[in-house]
Amino acid sequence: MPALRTGTTAPLSADIKESIETKIITEREKRINKKGIHQFREATGELVRFAADPWAKADSTRPEVDEEVDVLIIGCGFGGVLAAKQLHDAGVHSIRMVDKASDFGGVWYWNRYPGLYCDTEAYIYLPLLEETGHVPSAKYVPGYEIQSHIRNIAEMENLRPRTLFQTELNRITWSQGSGRWVGNTDRGDSIRARFVVSAIGILHKVHLPGIPGIENFKGHSFHSSRWDYQYTGGNRDGTPLDRLQGKRVGLVGTGASTIQALPHLAASGAEVFVFQRTPSSVDRRDNAKTDPAWFSSFASKPGWQYDRINNFDAVFNGSNPGLDMVNDGWTHHIFALHGSEATEPFESRLEEVEFRKMEEVRRRVDSIVQDPKTAEGLKAWYKRGCKRPLFNDEYLPAFNKPNVHLVDTDGKGIERVSEQGLVTAEVEHKLDCIIYATGFDWGNDYSQRANMTVTGRDGITLTEKWAAGPSTFHGMLSRDFPNLLLFTHLQSSTSPNYTHLLHERAKHAAYIVTKCMQRGAKTVEPTQEAEDSWVKKLEDIAIKYLDFFRQCTPGYLNQEGQISATNLRSASVGMSTGDWAILTAQWRAEGNLGGLEFDRGQGKATRI
Repeated sequence: MPALRTGTTAPLSADIKESIETKIITEREKRINKKGIHQFREATGELVRFAADPWAKADSTRPEVDEEVDVLIIGCGFGGVLAAKQLHDAGVHSIRMVDKASDFGGVWYWNRYPGLYCDTEAYIYLPLLEETGHVPSAKYVPGYEIQSHIRNIAEMENLRPRTLFQTELNRITWSQGSGRWVGNTDRGDSIRARFVVSAIGILHKVHLPGIPGIENFKGHSFHSSRWDYQYTGGNRDGTPLDRLQGKRVGLVGTGASTIQALPHLAASGAEVFVFQRTPSSVDRRDNAKTDPAWFSSFASKPGWQYDRINNFDAVFNGSNPGLDMVNDGWTHHIFALHGSEATEPFESRLEEVEFRKMEEVRRRVDSIVQDPKTAEGLKAWYKRGCKRPLFNDEYLPAFNKPNVHLVDTDGKGIERVSEQGLVTAEVEHKLDCIIYATGFDWGNDYSQRANMTVTGRDGITLTEKWAAGPSTFHGMLSRDFPNLLLFTHLQSSTSPNYTHLLHERAKHAAYIVTKCMQRGAKTVEPTQEAEDSWVKKLEDIAIKYLDFFRQCTPGYLNQEGQISATNLRSASVGMSTGDWAILTAQWRAEGNLGGLEFDRGQGKATRI
């Protein structure tokens, strides 16, 4: 392949572009799986142990709850906690929260693997820094600090007494007669709620690879989101994994979990085998501890955090706010384009610079990994927007250790699990332990992911209504499911700074709830016309990116390679969170709640 000259700013030559694009297509074709999002296995039946909570409190007994509240909040991660905070600020205090975990935290409760950090800057990712007074320890902070921050917000809002932990809602059912949602849990609870906020999140239901034999392995195995420190030794604070010395450990997957956990496994004295189907794009992290003087220089200004959050969103999405406040791996190369005197459209220049960024990342592999064959296997061949880029300074050097081995399956994946290990290309790799770092269910049916049947008016379930994909207004409300507010990226927006999305959803939900209560309305839901119009609006946005994602290597952003015009409703392509926030803020400012329909309990709906 022709070499890309280091440091040049001239457009890529046609032969270089053609050779890169040919390589990308070749690598993509190796990884196409006709099963798409259905290629994974659920942690059910014989595999249910992979989803068990290793941090659950031993004594979880309590009386059954039978109560009525104004708002039932499902989920105690950032989404649920921020929803409670916004409801409190709006004067709504009759709430009940439910979560299957035994503490606040959401994905930061479940994920405790060694080396866990967030790859979004803490000064924008950790919400309510002004309100809590918390100063992040560094630009990027570890998972235990993030969970601690969520707990601090929950304590600030006195949420613990109103939360049922180690409790899962099996179903919520709309009662037309009472105008309430009836929630039933696996603990025998019955909770009647005027409104439901479903903040189940997208990173909690364990994904296992769809390979045969997982249940047959005679050694030890676990999922990375249920890290077994009893087996490995150490803890999530960074204590060495001192029980792995001399063991043979297989690490399945090369996403964010493996990128961060591998350096700790490499230092444990274990013989580590990394099983890879598709390599990740791994750029520099360049983390730095927070300088208190520097932090106070801008954090003393009221509203500083939202200014920084909005600045990040604007730069990331191609706008020019005049300053790149965050200036990191997400934004730096994009913001730099605004200083160019080139006459080409911004989109063309962005495509060019992202071509260069991916080539830079591949050259970084060569500059770090000493074995040429291993280095070649670790190079990511796809366009930068196809998969979430990762940032880490210890992952690639780990492959220079004699006890770390890359098992590159050349896109084919693992054939099967044997009693003694993993089989690839008809070769059995004998192992003492297998760690499945294979992530979470991102794209399946909403109710399936929630493990909860949602039944609306006239007995229709959310699964039935959404058989052809989600159908919503603002990505939050769905007709025939009154008073149900969903926190999801589908048909709305997404962002590397996911808490920005959640905070905006929380503000919007609190506004709708309080306006409904102030009007004395029994129910609120979108009109059919408003819902249809919103679905069309988001499909029109998604269709612009269809060809791009069709050409991507399979991943959660393109329905595992099966994205098409017929499933665009389920695509993770939407507005920027900044645009969604502006649109919904304007809608709230207008004050007429356009597109919603209210029922004041007299059998007559009112359109506003």
